[in-house]
Amino acid sequence: MRNTLTLLLMLSGTWFLLSGHTSPLLLSLGLVSVATIIACTSRLEVLDDEGMPVHLLPGLLRYAPWLAGQVIRSNLDVARRIINPKLPISPSVIHVDAKHLTEVGRVTYANSITLTPGTISLDVSEETIEVHALTEDAADDLASGEMARRVQRAENA
Repeated sequence: MRNTLTLLLMLSGTWFLLSGHTSPLLLSLGLVSVATIIACTSRLEVLDDEGMPVHLLPGLLRYAPWLAGQVIRSNLDVARRIINPKLPISPSVIHVDAKHLTEVGRVTYANSITLTPGTISLDVSEETIEVHALTEDAADDLASGEMARRVQRAENA
């Protein structure tokens, strides 16, 4: 029931923010569309803690700003290397440890790696994530395990 109410509030809020309409007809059509989605998800039985990981939201709110900073920092580094071709690149494939993360954590970690310019996740297994890094610095940053620790902290918050 909690997940159903959460989904109702999230979908209704998103619909209202994206549409901005306040006429009774459009509000009622929006409510009908939200109710249809909730009925479908209830019938498919996907409204569980895995499908609606609301409990991860506090950790995500702490993790997202740090990740945004890393993306900006990496963007600037890659842009510098493009503008100044004399700066070294040393492409490499490394394996980073992911065995202490849950499935959601591994996916979050792999997606975070791919979002960060200069690195891309190639393969995800239960124990490691295979990553292509553009530079030695990017590979060293990942090898330090800071991103993995922050993802783990976000999951356990």
